[in-house]
Parts: sequence; structure tokens; C-alpha cells
Amino acid sequence: MTGVRRTARSALEPVLLAALGALHTLVFVETAFGLAQIGAVALLAWRVALAAPRRAALLGFAFGTGWLCAGTWWLFVSMHRYGGLPAWMAALAVLCLAAVLSLYLAAAMAAVARWRGTGVLRFALLFAAAWLLAELARGVLFTGFPWLASGYAQVDSPLAGFAPWVGVYGMGALAAGLAGALGASVAGLARAEVGRARVLAPPALALGAALVAGAVLGRQDFTQPTGTLSVSLLQGNVPQDEKFSARYVPEALAGTAAQFAAARGQLVVGPETVIPLLPSQLDPEYMQALRAPFVRPGRAAVFGIPLGDPASGYTNSALGISAGTAATAAGAYRYDKHHLVPFGEFIPLGFRWFTRMMNIPLGDFNRGPETAPSFPFLGERIAPNICYEDLFGEELAARFVPAAEAPTILANISNIGWFGRTVALDQHLHISRLRSLELQRPMLRATNTGTTAVIDHRGAVTHSLPVHTRGVLEATVQGRTGNTPFTDWAGRFGLWPLWAIGVATLVFFARRRPA
Repeated sequence: MTGVRRTARSALEPVLLAALGALHTLVFVETAFGLAQIGAVALLAWRVALAAPRRAALLGFAFGTGWLCAGTWWLFVSMHRYGGLPAWMAALAVLCLAAVLSLYLAAAMAAVARWRGTGVLRFALLFAAAWLLAELARGVLFTGFPWLASGYAQVDSPLAGFAPWVGVYGMGALAAGLAGALGASVAGLARAEVGRARVLAPPALALGAALVAGAVLGRQDFTQPTGTLSVSLLQGNVPQDEKFSARYVPEALAGTAAQFAAARGQLVVGPETVIPLLPSQLDPEYMQALRAPFVRPGRAAVFGIPLGDPASGYTNSALGISAGTAATAAGAYRYDKHHLVPFGEFIPLGFRWFTRMMNIPLGDFNRGPETAPSFPFLGERIAPNICYEDLFGEELAARFVPAAEAPTILANISNIGWFGRTVALDQHLHISRLRSLELQRPMLRATNTGTTAVIDHRGAVTHSLPVHTRGVLEATVQGRTGNTPFTDWAGRFGLWPLWAIGVATLVFFARRRPA
């Protein structure tokens, strides 16, 4: 009977860890409970501290698959509801994506189990380094998918004070190190190696010190205010199944024109593809009327529109119109999206068969430059980024070099109506908030269905519209100048310093593994 119970527990453990990984995704929406994420990872660390490498890999794989399935299930909505993919196939696609991406965490946990040795400090540092490398791999390799990187769970915790120093991946590694210390301590207690007080005191002290340090660091301003702009952020709430339909496009264009006309701000920002047609497909009078209020001094607009032609290709772009651009040859500032979405804006090699099964207007867009110039207006430098791009803080940081040309205001224009009434909207808002913390810049978010908001340089939402409503958000925003430590090192070197720290730590412990 003992052997049967042991086999049952062995089979049940990966299932429970998958459930734990799924459950802890709630923290990425209710970020006031960010420390609960550390507790969830600590439970994984506890089991890894007692497991053989192969078993640890299975536990990491189970935890990661549950985490990503539960956190990105809204991809099912885009593929099934809007793409017409059969429900079973869309669900299988989400599961396969989560499983493939969880292989990084599986490899990381196997490495921890192989080289863990003894001692809480050794385990915590090794666990943090392996966790960091797994998250970097998921966020960078094959163009990257860093959605739900663990640091986003800490956007409202004292650990957010580390954001302008080490960025989201550094925050995730710090939280993982604390979780690893706690997990190793519990494992030591289970083995009755030392007394309870000696086991639990070090991780408790480390957590307390990290929280105090984060709270102190979070008070530091690396940037200074520039000017203040009044802004109008448009939220059209156009149903996704109507947005690109020839039947409904005239109605959507009329609604967009009405919102632009009603906007009162000095700067008006419209969502991604708020104009869903190429300029050549529009009535010239429509664009002329749209531009008219913004070619006079003191007003400007930035909005999303596809650009290009069959000969040169197409881009997902933002146009900026102001009195300063009216005299240029192109007549507008142009920003072309650099970091494209796999399957949505470019088709990975070998997957065209998959995209042909869906009725989504997919395409192979051209990439814009990574270090695009900002849009100058009334002494501010506004840096657009389009939807998915604000997941890549290191790429935004590259636009801050040299510092004299760095943006003073960030503007994310998005359309995540593809994902319906799901947690994707809240998750994306928290992602934008962390970008503001890393770079200490305000972020303007103009979206089709939400969340349209103004985020200050401290990551706080100062103004917002209810999601899935039509409206114009009137607000003010204060620009900022100056660079954070994260901006300085990530802007010059990208994520290579973190890669180097993670690899060096792993190699150090691998070379000194116990006999």
C-alpha cells in the first residue's frame, strides 16, 4: 500500500503544480497581491529542492504550462471567435504554445536540481539565475513572447522600486531568489536538517530587507519634469468583427472623424489602425478634414493607420500631424512598428498552413527601425509604440540613446479587441505601467476597446476610461527628462548584462557542484 500511495502522490504532484501555476496568474491582474506570486514560486522551489533533475524538469514544465495556459487563454478568442478556427484546434494551439514555452522553465529547474548542493543561499542564487535565464529565453528567442513575465506581478508591491534599476526581468529574478530561499528552507525543515527557527529566519529576513530596499529605492526620481500637455485619447470600441468589414468601415470612419472633431486636447492620440484603410483607399477629402485642426500651431495628432503599397510592402504605422510636419515633404511624422506579432503581423517559417485556416486579416508586414525618432511637439518628444511593442522595455530604452534625444512622453496605441472581454486588457495595462516604472516616463494608452489611460512616471494610472465603451479621455500629462539606470544600461547593451549574470552564476555553481 505504501508503494501505491507513493506512486499516486508522484502522479498527482505535477497536476497540483500545474494548478498552482494556473492559480498564480490571478496575481498578474490583482497586482496588490504580488507577494502571493513569490509564495507560489516558493512552493515550486520547495519541490524542486527535493527532486532529481528529471523530476524537477517535469515539475517546472507542469508549473509553466499551467501558468501560460491560464494567463494567455484569451488567444483562444482571437483564433476561434474571430479567426473561425474550430474550438478544439484553437484550444490545442494555446496548449501547445504554453507547453513549448514551458520547456525553458523545465530546463531551468533541471539545472537547479542538478547543481543545487546544500545551503539556502546557494540554492536561492542558483534558482534566481536559472529562473532569470528561462524568462530571458522566453522573452527573446524566436522574437520572444514575454507576456506574464514574473516581474509584472510586482508592479504594485514594494519590489517595484527595483524597476528603474534592473527592469522587469531583474525584478522577476529577485522575486525568484526570495522564493528559492523560502522553498529551500522548507525543504530543509522537511529533512529535519536544522531547527524551525534557523530554517525560516533567513528567508524572512531577506524578504523584509528586499521590501524595505524596494520601498526606499522607489522614492528616488531619476527624471525631471519638462512641460505639461492636455491630451485627448480616443477609444472607439469598434467591434472586432466589424473593424475590417467593408460593410462597416464607412460607419467606423465616420465615428473616428467625429471623435477627432470632439477632442479638445492639444495632443490627440488615436488607437492602432483607428483608420483601418490605406491612405490610397480613403477619400482625399476625409484625410484633409481629419488633418485640418492639427496643421495649426498648438495642436497635434498621433494615430494608427496601415501604410505602404504592393511594391514596397506594408507597415503597421502611426502618423503624427502638427504644424511642424505640414511643411515636410511627406506632410506627417511616421512611425513604423518594429517588433511584429508572430502569426498576426508576420508568419513564421513553416506556419503559413496554420494562418490560412483562419479568417483574420493576417499579413507579412515590414519592420520599422528599432531606434525611431520621436515626434516633436511643443517642446516634448513623443515616442509612439504599437500594441505588443511595450512588452520589450529594452527596445524602448534603445530610443533613449543619446539622452538629449530621448522621449519625454511614451504613447502606446493598441487594438486588443481581438481578445474580447478578457483579462488581456488588464494584463496589458500592467505591462504599460511597468514600462513607465522602468523608464520613469508617462505613458499615454489609446486603445480600441480598453484600457485607455494616462500613466504617470511612477506607474500610477491617473486617468482612464471604462473598458468596452466609446469615449474620449480628456486629461493632462507631464513630460519627463533624464535617464534611469535601467535606461542607461539597457539602452546601450540591451539585455546582455542580465544574460551574462545569469550564465556566470550558473557556470559558477556548476563548476563547484558537490560530489
